[in-house]
Amino acid sequence: MKNVDYSFPKSERLRKLKYIQQLFSEGKSVQSYPLKMIYCPIESDLESQFQVLVSVPKRGFKRAVHRNRIKRLIRESYRLQKHFLGEITCEKYALAIIFIGKEIPDYDLIFRKVMRCFEKFGEEIKTQ
Repeated sequence: MKNVDYSFPKSERLRKLKYIQQLFSEGKSVQSYPLKMIYCPIESDLESQFQVLVSVPKRGFKRAVHRNRIKRLIRESYRLQKHFLGEITCEKYALAIIFIGKEIPDYDLIFRKVMRCFEKFGEEIKTQ
């Protein structure tokens, strides 16, 4: 059995401006309310296969405490389920997971919706 890495190291966080601009200009998206995931293949020399950006708009949640709570929930759900992405594709991708809901969600909802976004991502990749 393959050892699954459940960490979320800094190398998996999307920080490079070039990749972020490419992601938002050329990326395709899948949606599972209250989450939207934008993805774009990247030519990266980094060892991590996926680079992830998590965003909660200030427009929807004025208080930073609420935005940070939602981001923490999304990052934790991603961290526990990211090995499914590795089974879907071998290419390197930049991903942005954006919260588009209006209320603060509970962890179970976010966990299910992150999984659903990954499933839709897999379906989109197979049809290309």
